[in-house]
Amino acid sequence: MQNKGFIKFIAILFALVSLYHLSFTFVSQRVVSKANKYAHSAETERLSSMMADGDAAQQQFLYDSIARARETYYLDSMSNEVIYNIGVRKYTFKEVRERELNLGLDLKGGMNVTLEVSVVDIIRGLANNSKNPVFQQALELAREKQKNSQEGFVTLFGEAVKEIDPNFQLTSIFMAEFKDKLNYNSTNDEVLDVVRKESNAAIDRTYNILRTRIDRFGVAQPNIQKLQTAGRILVELPGIKEPQRVRKLLQGTAQLEFWTTYQFSDVFNYFQAADQKLVDILKTDDILTDVAQESPLAEGDEIAEDVADELTQIDTTALLADAETDSLEQDLIDQLAGDSLAVTDRDRSPEEIAKTNPLFAYLRPNLVQTESGFVPAQSATVGYASIKDTAMVNSLLRRVKQDMPRDMKLAWKIKPEKYSPDFLELVALKASNRDGSAALGGDVIVDARQNFDQNNRVVVDMAMNSEGARQWKRLTGENINRQIAIVLDGYVYSAPNVNDEIPNGRSQISGNFEVPEAQDLANILKAGKLPAPARIVEEAVVGPSLGKVAITDGLNSFIIAFIMVLLYMVLYYNRAGWVADLALVTNIFFIFGVLTSLGAVLTLPGIAGIVLTLGMAVDANVIIYERIKEELRAGKGMRLAITDGYKNAYSAIIDGNVTTLLTGIVLYTFGSGPVQGFATTLIIGILSSLFSAIFISRLVFDHFLTRNRTITFGNKYTNNVLLNANYNFLGMRKYAYVISAVIIIIGIGSLAVRGLNYGVDFSGGRTYVVRFDQPVVLKDIRNVLEEGLEQPEVKTFGPSSQVKITTNKEIDND
Repeated sequence: MQNKGFIKFIAILFALVSLYHLSFTFVSQRVVSKANKYAHSAETERLSSMMADGDAAQQQFLYDSIARARETYYLDSMSNEVIYNIGVRKYTFKEVRERELNLGLDLKGGMNVTLEVSVVDIIRGLANNSKNPVFQQALELAREKQKNSQEGFVTLFGEAVKEIDPNFQLTSIFMAEFKDKLNYNSTNDEVLDVVRKESNAAIDRTYNILRTRIDRFGVAQPNIQKLQTAGRILVELPGIKEPQRVRKLLQGTAQLEFWTTYQFSDVFNYFQAADQKLVDILKTDDILTDVAQESPLAEGDEIAEDVADELTQIDTTALLADAETDSLEQDLIDQLAGDSLAVTDRDRSPEEIAKTNPLFAYLRPNLVQTESGFVPAQSATVGYASIKDTAMVNSLLRRVKQDMPRDMKLAWKIKPEKYSPDFLELVALKASNRDGSAALGGDVIVDARQNFDQNNRVVVDMAMNSEGARQWKRLTGENINRQIAIVLDGYVYSAPNVNDEIPNGRSQISGNFEVPEAQDLANILKAGKLPAPARIVEEAVVGPSLGKVAITDGLNSFIIAFIMVLLYMVLYYNRAGWVADLALVTNIFFIFGVLTSLGAVLTLPGIAGIVLTLGMAVDANVIIYERIKEELRAGKGMRLAITDGYKNAYSAIIDGNVTTLLTGIVLYTFGSGPVQGFATTLIIGILSSLFSAIFISRLVFDHFLTRNRTITFGNKYTNNVLLNANYNFLGMRKYAYVISAVIIIIGIGSLAVRGLNYGVDFSGGRTYVVRFDQPVVLKDIRNVLEEGLEQPEVKTFGPSSQVKITTNKEIDND
């Protein structure tokens, strides 16, 4: 075997890389296991029983809510802690989770959503909501065309305009928006090209905003990607348990606003009074104190003990991501936020901290030193809080909200500044209207772009429409030497200082920007000018219990298939079968290693792909072994028989695997969801099985030959199986023709008479997978559902206690 040393090197390197990437999964699961143990501790039972007043149903609900919040809190508290060392490289829990084996929603539970950005609303926005009847009719006709066409909406809109009025000039609709890109002599095709580019840019901005929202949502290993169909975005959120909140998060339009601000010196007395008032409030908050006395660093927890001396970041921000969480869950979150008291100050107890400055213990006030001492800064920033303490600050400020100015709204900066990477700024916004709204909305922005000023600093230039320019002139004129905050979805992206009145609607935002940051801010500003809402066109919610069943069933099928293959190879090929089994085990190890290293997602169809790969790998070994046996029967020695057997088997193995590989590539390229998951593992498995079946097994045989060990390729029962078989297949060809023709005719007739039974993927509708405690009768379920649904489809899905229900009720209701 030539280049044996190089192949050994590649195999060892491959194994080490796979082991390295798989190790993150084991380390991550160890922490998750400890989080689960902490979530279901005796303290959870005590809190739920204390708050439920003996009601068993309410106690169970409270227990589940508290356990879920405690588990989230524990995992967040470990997020920035180093839990894994490899040489000089140290990994935090957050980094470890990003590198672990990524399970699909069908294995982990969660939510899969396909969103479609409303291009219709984008075009309406570009046309300044024109009421022109031709324009309105063309939009409606394009929407009808879209139902039966794969063309982009802008193209269909152009066709609709031609059908309704061939002489209609689109410049009359879009000229006001695109003065710098069009003239009154521009053709309709030129106008459509500009509209198409702007629509695509709006979709990209919507995608970026959705990605930012999801990152703030706190989901581990989210997947968001643009699909080939124009305007469609796929979002996968594993482990999510609040689908209604996700729908609201994803479908809400971006709220870009410009706010005037308070200076901290104007409101410092309010914060000082609130800090003192909180002393009395916390004295009576027994539950908060009780929970605070129990640190998440449970005694005997090895990982927690290892990091106890360094534990300073407990990120509970994700628990407060939704400002409209219901009051019960909010109270639970407030109580659990108190856990951070137990690890914030090593020398003082939580009670002692609460007795002094409970607010300023977490929110460092924005004070500056003068000759007379420290005074409140002339800045909109009221203070700084460690990222880990933002949840606690929110909780404390809610308790004294009624004592703050009614027109003041507090908002966090979207990310830390460079000089304080672990701290976020809290900005005091000032409402400009009686309804508590912002001074100016983002819909006035017509352009924004990253640029450089005279000193070569990175800046963002923005321009407004005529109405926006008029309001911007008034706003900047009234706020010279004060800050105006740029707020998107409740987070402050920038708060530039106003130096002079800006009369023409063109202004420049400067800051310590890097080029990518300035480009992001420009995209965010442009996103405010177009309403680009996204509606859900496909959604799948997989409960965690169904995910566990899928994992169990999938792993059982995989293990059973794997064991059967291993036994078959040993029983049929004797010692050579053990070599094939070693190659198969190595193949599986490599597949999971590559999946993890690429960040690919393992799904239930993916497990099916791995099982198919086992068959392909065994097929390669069978072809090789049978060719070797033929060479041995021809009288060749073992070494020469193995060499020639491998050589003669290559063409058949490569032919079969390459054709399957091409199929997998096509499925991966054009498929999505389960199809893509299947294709991913199939492609990886084929490449891995080729390497292991051809090279790993050959290395083992060379090792045996070098040490003169006996190699057998069968036993007395299998050595001569099918040796003298003589079947005249060609002689039976006429019978085969007749049978094939009958089957084809029956199939065509059935297709013509009965047609295809389209699934919900093609016909539209809603599908639910429901699991019952006991086996159910499909007829009974169907009879009950028919009272409210038209022809519901009910099928057994897996075990007899699990059914899939499909209905097209309210199919056109978004």
